[in-house]
Amino acid sequence: MSRLINDLGVSWGRLRSGKGLHHLLAGGLALGLCATAQAAVEPEAAAKLGTSLTRTGADPKANTDGSIPAYSGGLTSAPAGFTPGDTYQPNPYANDKPLLVIDGTNIDQYQSQVTATVAALARRFPGFRMDIYPSRRSLSLPKAVLDNTRLNALNALSTKGGITIENVLPGIAFPIPASGSEAMWNHLLRYQGVTASAKFDNWNVSAAGDTTLVVTAEGYLNWPIYEDMSRPLAPDDTYYRLKMKTRFGFGQMVEDAVNPILQPRRAWVYVPGLRRLKRMPEMAYGEANPGTKGVSTFDDTFVFSGALDGYDWKLIGKQEMYVPYNAYDFVFNKDPEAIVTPNHIAPAIVRWEKHRVWVVEATLKPGRRHIYHKRRFYLDEDSWIALASDEYDAGNQLFRGSLAFTTQNYEQQLMDGTTHMIYDLINGGYGVNGMTGAYGGVKHIEKPLHKSQWLPGSLTAKSLR
Repeated sequence: MSRLINDLGVSWGRLRSGKGLHHLLAGGLALGLCATAQAAVEPEAAAKLGTSLTRTGADPKANTDGSIPAYSGGLTSAPAGFTPGDTYQPNPYANDKPLLVIDGTNIDQYQSQVTATVAALARRFPGFRMDIYPSRRSLSLPKAVLDNTRLNALNALSTKGGITIENVLPGIAFPIPASGSEAMWNHLLRYQGVTASAKFDNWNVSAAGDTTLVVTAEGYLNWPIYEDMSRPLAPDDTYYRLKMKTRFGFGQMVEDAVNPILQPRRAWVYVPGLRRLKRMPEMAYGEANPGTKGVSTFDDTFVFSGALDGYDWKLIGKQEMYVPYNAYDFVFNKDPEAIVTPNHIAPAIVRWEKHRVWVVEATLKPGRRHIYHKRRFYLDEDSWIALASDEYDAGNQLFRGSLAFTTQNYEQQLMDGTTHMIYDLINGGYGVNGMTGAYGGVKHIEKPLHKSQWLPGSLTAKSLR
């Protein structure tokens, strides 16, 4: 009986409390309807979480030469001088000095430890370099998130080839992933707080080196699934939504549901000159994102966002790589124009570290359309954030590549990766999105917005509030 319950994704504790009974009944039906479900891991494997694995599924040990340290609980206190409640967070590792510089003169030596995009930039531009700092495993998450993660290891299921999921509590869905899609679900559902607000800029730099402020906007991000940590995700639950308005009154709202087949992405825009609110289902997948002047697609947001149904996902394995990490000097930089320099972002402002990442390869499904035929994503083993990507066109030519810039929040126990960028290696130029440093960073709000503030009609208001 206990084996059957585990197979159906319901823990004994939840069943005995009565909370899991309807999931048990639904699970029985699901066995007959969904033969493609990926089973949860065995209890013996889940027991490794917190022992031979960290509670998020990472390797807690240092690597062979010690360049990646052992995990010791992450960053749990603010540096001296930080004012509690301040959204601007100074660099807690400001006294660190670079250990190594990687550039075009030595990139061949380190090619296997950087993304294809980074290697191409190093070879193409003499001024591009990576300053490698001591690695700091700074992730810290709330206990409730970690407790749910262990339950998910026992109970969570990926279904319909990984496109959908079942029996998942708010937390890391698959801390011991068996497929590429499971790893990507970890990125999509990771804990980022409940609600956040920010004012931000998107900047573009052309192939000729000209800089353009594409948009300045104010917005809210919300992860409704974390409003109730005890409730399993339902298929029609919205797990992520965004509402933003530019300084000219143009508004946009996006919602992603747990089951994208049952409920595809919903999106709306408000055009003030026309005084019209319009449904925009095309704001998804490979469509060019006007908020970045077409330098990126909608599913390039945060390195990857949206549904997984357009690609076949393969889990390649773990790899040690140099990636942006603990990027406080970048994310909280008050002068964005100092960052967006010709050809590439200003090297001196970026902190690179060596970390273990999960490598996931996505291949476009037959019959599906997208400007990227193949993609590689590099997910942080501690936080599951997609730290970088490489995108290839139909001719297998390296097309674009993304980077995310992470910081561990001192007070909220979460790792943020809002600020991200993309390089275009065919047409030249790049874009940096979600730059909040000039406005003090992202503000996390404990009390969720009223439900009325997430109705599409709220975009027509003069302000977001």
